[in-house]
Amino acid sequence: MATNQELIDKLIEKLELLFKKQAEFSSEINSLKEELYHLKSGSVEDKIVSKIEEIQPEESPVKDLKEVVELITEASESVDHKTQPILETEYQAERVVTEEKNITDKKPKSKSSIEKFIGENLLNKIGIIITVIGVAIGAKYSIENELISPLTRIILGYLTAIGLLGFGIKLKEKYESYSAVLVSGSIVILYFITFFAYNFYDLIPQVFAFALMVIFTTFTVVAAISYNKQVIAHIGLVGAYAVPFLLSTGSGQVEVLFSYMVIINIGILVLSFKKHWKSLYYSAFMFTWLIFGSWFFVEYYEDELFSLALTFLSLFFIIFYITFLAYKMLKREVFKGSDVVLLLLNSFLFFGFGYAILENHETGSQLLGLFTLGNAVIHFIVSVLFYKMKLGDKNLFYLASAMVLVFITITIPVQLNGNWVTLLWVSEATLLFWLGRTKGITVYEKLSYPLMVLAFISLLEDWSNGYSLYYTIDAENKVTTIFNIYFLTSMLFVAAFGVIVWLSRKEDYASALKPNSIWNRLFTYSIPAILLFSAYYAFRLEIEMYWDQIFYNSQLVIPTEDNYDETFSNYDLFDFKIIWILNYSLLFTALLSLINFKIIKHKLFEKIALALTVVSIFVFLTQGLLILSELRESYLNPSEYFAQSSFHLWIRYVSFVFLALALYTCYKFIKREGIAKGYKIGYDIILHVSIIWVLSSELIHWMDLSESTQSYKLGLSILWGVYSFLLIAFGIWKNKVYLRIGGMAFFAITLVKLFFYDIVHLNTISKTIVFVSLGVLLLIISFLYNKYKNQISDDVNN
Repeated sequence: MATNQELIDKLIEKLELLFKKQAEFSSEINSLKEELYHLKSGSVEDKIVSKIEEIQPEESPVKDLKEVVELITEASESVDHKTQPILETEYQAERVVTEEKNITDKKPKSKSSIEKFIGENLLNKIGIIITVIGVAIGAKYSIENELISPLTRIILGYLTAIGLLGFGIKLKEKYESYSAVLVSGSIVILYFITFFAYNFYDLIPQVFAFALMVIFTTFTVVAAISYNKQVIAHIGLVGAYAVPFLLSTGSGQVEVLFSYMVIINIGILVLSFKKHWKSLYYSAFMFTWLIFGSWFFVEYYEDELFSLALTFLSLFFIIFYITFLAYKMLKREVFKGSDVVLLLLNSFLFFGFGYAILENHETGSQLLGLFTLGNAVIHFIVSVLFYKMKLGDKNLFYLASAMVLVFITITIPVQLNGNWVTLLWVSEATLLFWLGRTKGITVYEKLSYPLMVLAFISLLEDWSNGYSLYYTIDAENKVTTIFNIYFLTSMLFVAAFGVIVWLSRKEDYASALKPNSIWNRLFTYSIPAILLFSAYYAFRLEIEMYWDQIFYNSQLVIPTEDNYDETFSNYDLFDFKIIWILNYSLLFTALLSLINFKIIKHKLFEKIALALTVVSIFVFLTQGLLILSELRESYLNPSEYFAQSSFHLWIRYVSFVFLALALYTCYKFIKREGIAKGYKIGYDIILHVSIIWVLSSELIHWMDLSESTQSYKLGLSILWGVYSFLLIAFGIWKNKVYLRIGGMAFFAITLVKLFFYDIVHLNTISKTIVFVSLGVLLLIISFLYNKYKNQISDDVNN
């Protein structure tokens, strides 16, 4: 039976919710007033009811609530502890909770559930892991450099773990999930400190260290059951897998390691199955295959370890396969796309490793077809069991049958080893179209369409013949940029098609084609497309030709002592050509959007222009920034034959102006009235991706100029981590869910880069800085989510 104070606290909590939504829940407030009145008759209770009645919707709920809380607290001191009032109060509290739940259930499911899970739960777990790793690296550094005495290091480590454990336990009442993460983190620190004490200074023997780690692992299991939190079980899983590596003596007895892993896997999988903690299954799956794969690629020798590798490979595959099927059959789980991925991954990891083991073995190489067929047989047996015994979802039968077909299919190959013409046609097409539309001569308009096609084909041929590549240009047929017949032809062609498009949009003139005919739709979209294509390439080809000719003229021929001539060309000019093409593309699409925004005002064309702008931005970010970095490298490592100017460095800022113009046109689009929210979200994504991409390029640029060796590792990781943190904080401030989720995703990318790229070559101090910095950032983010979770939830629901 709940105490009276607990019931009063529950009512106060519900009162706060009801005060926030008084207009919507007026009937619930009236019921609550009656129940509070019946708690105890007397003057104090009369004051409570009268005070509640005085509260109006326009008053501040928080201020009035505090006064009501004081009155309720005063009343609770004199409340009689009889059974009936307590039962009545408990009943009312449960009714309010039920009614609130019913109202909540009526609302659509919030999209912030994943975000809240990441922000309030996942980030603090990752943060504590990163922090622990950073502390571990720092401790290792202090050990190697003898900054403090060995005994002091170990004592400080244990005190840190105990302090973190105590702090976590203290937070359990209000922040249980957060407390669980801190407790589990303290256990990890205990693991590492014990490892340091054993491995570096021999302060404790191996048996005692192993016993301590077994105790830590056991404690994590007990804590996981006590907290009913998977995160602690995960820490125990990590600790269990870490023990043999931390205490390894380098004996190379891999059969002992794999046997230990089999036992751990069986125990973990049984625990995950009973508690229905599938994430433990996924973690065990990941750890097992990572460890096996690492051993296979580093230490496997086919002559000595052939049988052992195949044996444990088969055991791991069978354990996970059976566990997967047991989940689906006994737990009656719904078949999902992720299940397909998991089953396929397990099957193909088994097949891939098995194929590699057999291929490098003299006898095994003759059994590749049989091994592949054996995979098909395994899945065939499973599919037959599903069919005969009608087990699980029918999709499992279809998936197993599909795997049979896949491996049977693989078995077979495995075992068996003129400018004037253009101008004439486009002019004629324009004239016929004008006569057909304005004069109502349908036959003229119909004749103009094939002439348009012929004129376009002729223009393409002119471009092919006129704009030659640099290696076909010589001094005799050098073409003057802009002032040449090819560009003039392109401009006249564009002007003619511009007239045709303008006439086609005039509502005063009816088309000769049937409105709903396929030909009408075809020409309605193809003619403007030809116009855009021609206008874009008319200038782009001129830019290409300009730089191609300069490249050709830069060619140097230097004779050698062997009477052979060596030819050298300034290939930086190619980079300049690409940059100016990208700048032109950004400018073209931006002007296209602005012209439509100010003059044309066509809805479909507006979206097409926007899409082209986004494509231009993406190409610049992926290709342009790379070319700019090549120009920087050329400036830093100049050629002995060609001079490099400072424009190799400063052209990047010219390009950034064009990029900003393109982003501005996207901004003008989303600021229009009636623009869907999806476009605004898309713009924010494009904007922040562009900013971080450019900032990363700038960081690398200036760090290379300063001869830093950590530009791609320490610098980028810290920049990305800080930007992710700012993005999440900005998302919380502006109540933008997608920005918070995007910040989390970008932080995840940063962590992947950190673990699989940065850590390989960073020195100890750099590793400590990166790990601790990112870990602390993650903990701050998670704390913000825990602190403002109610505000975030309200913002999303509103």
